[in-house]
Amino acid sequence: MTNCIIASTSTIHGSTPLAYLQDTLLDLYSGVDEILFIPYARPGGISHDEYTIGINNIFKKINKKIVSIHMFSDPIEAIKKAKGIYTGGGNTFLLVDQLYRNGVLEPLKEAIHSGIPYLGTSAGSNICGLNMKTTNDMPIVYPPNFKTLGVVPFNINPHYLDPDPNSTHKGETRETRIKEFHNLNNQPVIGLREGSWLRVKENQIILEGNLSARIFEKGKTPYEIEPNSSLSELN
Repeated sequence: MTNCIIASTSTIHGSTPLAYLQDTLLDLYSGVDEILFIPYARPGGISHDEYTIGINNIFKKINKKIVSIHMFSDPIEAIKKAKGIYTGGGNTFLLVDQLYRNGVLEPLKEAIHSGIPYLGTSAGSNICGLNMKTTNDMPIVYPPNFKTLGVVPFNINPHYLDPDPNSTHKGETRETRIKEFHNLNNQPVIGLREGSWLRVKENQIILEGNLSARIFEKGKTPYEIEPNSSLSELN
């Protein structure tokens, strides 16, 4: 019964936040007037209140109200009563730490698998994979566990960047880091480029947007899949 959008980013270059997803969000949250926001990733260290106000202003444009989980005395109950959920971006380590410490990771997983519409962007999409080990973020806190929601049977690398052939930088590329991950881990990794998202509905996982995604499987040469391709069999 899963009904999710797992997006690489909230904002693409030259656009306002979530504008490129507006039609998709109207479909995702059809019949939902109030959305529970999870601001635990807190981009740039802003407060939960500041983050929530900004997100609420965005969702007003599609006639949806945002309420934040941090406003509830019982965050578990807030998730159980939610009709729609959005987890925003920021730092994945901080997000996962707060999900565990507030006891809401399992309730969130249960809500998603029960069919509650869910949007994740950036860090909020990272947690939809089997674990958070393919995040790009710095470990600014130490979460109790790296295991995440497992909404999809693979890991996600949001904001995936291709190597720049004209760059003089000689450090690790994103592809190199994912290959390092596969030296010690088995699950596939999806490199989601900016402006791409996964539409997860029931048992179907479809790549949407205008760009291809890069697929990494242990022991295989990385390869591209085109928009509208299915990832349902990848595990």
